[in-house]
Amino acid sequence: MTVFETERLIVRNWTEEPGDLTRIFEIYSLREVTRWLGASPDLPLTDPGRAAGVVQRWHARHADHGGRYGAWAIQRRDTAQVVGTVLLKPLPGADGSTPTSDIEVGWHLHPDSHGYGFATEAARGAVEREFVHGTPEIYAVVSPGNNASIAVTQRLGMKPIGRRTDWYGGEELETFVLPHPE
Repeated sequence: MTVFETERLIVRNWTEEPGDLTRIFEIYSLREVTRWLGASPDLPLTDPGRAAGVVQRWHARHADHGGRYGAWAIQRRDTAQVVGTVLLKPLPGADGSTPTSDIEVGWHLHPDSHGYGFATEAARGAVEREFVHGTPEIYAVVSPGNNASIAVTQRLGMKPIGRRTDWYGGEELETFVLPHPE
């Protein structure tokens, strides 16, 4: 199911189809990707058979949101290749699990898709989609040292507000905010 589209991308739900599961494993088995995603006992993926569980967890986590939030596949229009994930969701609080009213946009791309502007384009589409709901501001949280993601926040026009420990179990993260355009 398509969630939204941009000029070059189709953002859609991840599925349990073999192609999607293979790509999830390809992305989330790479230390180059997972080192920026915080402490998770599930990452990096070491068994391709666990990719279906990732999709199931994402769907379950956002099932009560009526499609408004999720972790979605970013697919190129021209080649149909899935390049990564864009997410839009309530940030988990300092306990690491209780959702807050703060909304996060994020992205995880396979390294073979870096440098083409896909993260910025998908994140911009997610942000525009969320602002339609009247959300006053959207956050991005980035592990210190992840300069590529920090560059995406800058291209989105997000403003740095320093390192914060409000979310994800108190992990110290570079925090950026984009206020609703007036």
